[in-house]
Order: sequence, then structure tokens, then C-alpha cells
Amino acid sequence: MVSSQTARELALAFDEVTEEPHFDKTSFKVKKKIFATMNGPEKRMTLKLTPLDQDVFCTFDKNVIYPVPNAWGKQGWTHANLRTIRKDMLQDILTVAYCTVAPKKLADKYRVE
Repeated sequence: MVSSQTARELALAFDEVTEEPHFDKTSFKVKKKIFATMNGPEKRMTLKLTPLDQDVFCTFDKNVIYPVPNAWGKQGWTHANLRTIRKDMLQDILTVAYCTVAPKKLADKYRVE
């Protein structure tokens, strides 16, 4: 389990990230592009991945990481259940989401070869 506060701290640790309201959620943006949102009451983050990265992460455990169940999910938007995800897994998926939307100059610092 990862607390909402820890998830927030992990998301804000990347370069040039801002935290802003997004409807009834909190969004995390880099260069005005959302890479993650957090729904505190539901203990869930939603992250922007490529469809390929989504496939990889969703093979882990469908109760922990799973596609958003609509057209957004087909675009790579993926839910992570904060009640059941391990901190290291959340760090990994946040890193991939950040690198998916961040400019190359910022993303290169976090990419793993």
C-alpha cells in the first residue's frame, strides 16, 4: 500500500512538475501536460502510458494496475490502485508516465536503458 501523500511526493519529485486541480482530482503536469492524476478518496492514480507500456504494466496484476475502462484506456490511460501497489512499482510506472509526456531533455534524465 502507498499513501496518497507518498504518491504525491513521488509524482512531485520529477523535474518541473506542477500540481493542479483537475475536476475532482489532483493532476501532476510537466510543461502543462498531465502525466498522472490522483483520486484521493478512491486511493487511485491514473497515469498516461503508451499502449505498449500499458500492456507491459497490466501483465503484473489486473487488481493493481489496469486500463481505464473506456476509450481513454485504449489511448494508454492506466489506473494504479494505491491500496495494493508496492512503492517501487508505483515509482516505476510514474517514471514511465512522466517520460511519456515530458520533453526529451527532461525525460532523458529518468530513462533506463
